[in-house]
Amino acid sequence: MFQAKAFAPFEKLAAALVPHSSEGDDGSHDVAHVLRVFKNAMRIQAVEGGDARILAAAVLLHDCVAVEKNSPMRSKASALAAAKASAVLAKLGWASDDITAVAHAIVAHSFSANVTPETLEARILQDADRLDAIGMVGAGRCFYIGGRMSSALYDPFDPAGSNRELDDRCYVIDHFQTKLFKLADGFQTKAGRALAATRDQRLRDFLAAFMDEI
Repeated sequence: MFQAKAFAPFEKLAAALVPHSSEGDDGSHDVAHVLRVFKNAMRIQAVEGGDARILAAAVLLHDCVAVEKNSPMRSKASALAAAKASAVLAKLGWASDDITAVAHAIVAHSFSANVTPETLEARILQDADRLDAIGMVGAGRCFYIGGRMSSALYDPFDPAGSNRELDDRCYVIDHFQTKLFKLADGFQTKAGRALAATRDQRLRDFLAAFMDEI
């Protein structure tokens, strides 16, 4: 059951926007993901500053268009989400400058879009979303997405990819090397980088334990 109070102090905004926040059945980009990113964003904003209302709206709508990870449209997902978010906020009577700010943060949050975040709110959203891709939650989401894509857990004869090209569409743990271990170096805010360092180490410890077991 949706509980707006989980998004305090933006309960009213969440009640209006959460019905638009996700679509489809992707459990790695559902309301639970939105709430985790919201908590990350508010934690960073408390240190870094920025317009919390703009940030909250951007968080709530950052994944409002669903595009599977293996879709050729994946790099367009954040732009599609920004367009939908703009329409939703316009219907709620938001000012055009505020809508533009939210839309930019949404477009720039995506790793695959490769758009530079130009505002503090955009930098915070990018950091908050990427925090959910590393650490233990990130590991769980990685395996979940691999299952959706029918990927194997690992290459049984060369799990570390020492003598082959890494392929994260075929093998889940290849994604740690091809993307997840690269994320911590790209965080935009000081507060985000501090949180990322802890989660990155957890992710590396997880993979080391996984490799030991196999």
